[in-house]
Amino acid sequence: MSEKRTELGDLGEFGLIKHLTEKFSNKQASTSFGIGDDAAVISISEEDAMLISTDMLVEGVHFNLMYMPLKHLGYKAVAVNISDICAMNGVAEQITVSIAVSNRFPVEALEELYEGIRSACEVYNVDLVGGDTTSSFSGLMISVTATGRAKKESITYRSGAKEFDLLVASGDLGGAYLGLQILEREKQVFQANPNIQPDLDGNDYIIERQLKPEARQDIIQFLKDLDVVPTSMIDISDGLASEIMHICTSSKVGCHVYDEKIPIDGKTSMAALEFNMDPATCALNGGEDYELLFTISQDDFDKIKGNPNMTVIGHITAEDDGRYFVDKNGSAIELQAQGWDHFNG
Repeated sequence: MSEKRTELGDLGEFGLIKHLTEKFSNKQASTSFGIGDDAAVISISEEDAMLISTDMLVEGVHFNLMYMPLKHLGYKAVAVNISDICAMNGVAEQITVSIAVSNRFPVEALEELYEGIRSACEVYNVDLVGGDTTSSFSGLMISVTATGRAKKESITYRSGAKEFDLLVASGDLGGAYLGLQILEREKQVFQANPNIQPDLDGNDYIIERQLKPEARQDIIQFLKDLDVVPTSMIDISDGLASEIMHICTSSKVGCHVYDEKIPIDGKTSMAALEFNMDPATCALNGGEDYELLFTISQDDFDKIKGNPNMTVIGHITAEDDGRYFVDKNGSAIELQAQGWDHFNG
């Protein structure tokens, strides 16, 4: 009799993580929080905690070197990890970088990669303190681990949202996804005819959103200056809808998010129309914006009101009320998480 075989796609990325780790238990008193949020929380004193996050980028899965410059790749690999530390309301301090690389890359290529890593370290004021290098038969892989620090009382988890809280997003959304669509389109044109140069004019902003995203460390400082501690927070890596669902599931709440409130840059909207896509759909399901999604008490609304870096996009409801996207016509549509899943594409 054959053994049962479960396909990875049957579980999905987060289901797989839960399945593989559910039998683990924390043994150390210093482990305040382990798996299940943007970063682990390690107690280092009565008041302070260390935050730890790790992420891996794999050639052919997370990036395509036909249009991803190695310097940008190094920068992005750091930024996406810093973003996870920000999502816990913390500040990053150190990183380690490990790479697996094939011999098709010369030393000069890796120098470009590490120049991007160094640039990110300068921008985010973090130190490169270690890592590993090994060979690969399948292209380039980069794994970055970031550590940070936060006051225990200020650490923000996905699980703290409460009924009547306001749902807030930083920056603008959907741009990274549309930037990827343009890069993929021009790649296909080039492959069909290498004599045709890529047409990227007017799309600098959204292409940069894809190739060189920024972790919103500034938002963490804004919130601190405004004396606002979010009740929950997550970074937007897999699409707005997916991240809202994570907060709702962890916090055991429902929500209403409003189409007309989602912050979308004009260049993103224009590109979406060019591809015959709805800009809101790109924001909900696109991913890789690395903005912050968080909830705040209504008592804190006046503190953030009018801040151009933050937009209230909805509110939290009771769990029984469900999770809904309200379109421009006022119709409530059940929210679906259709963002990127590593094992379902």
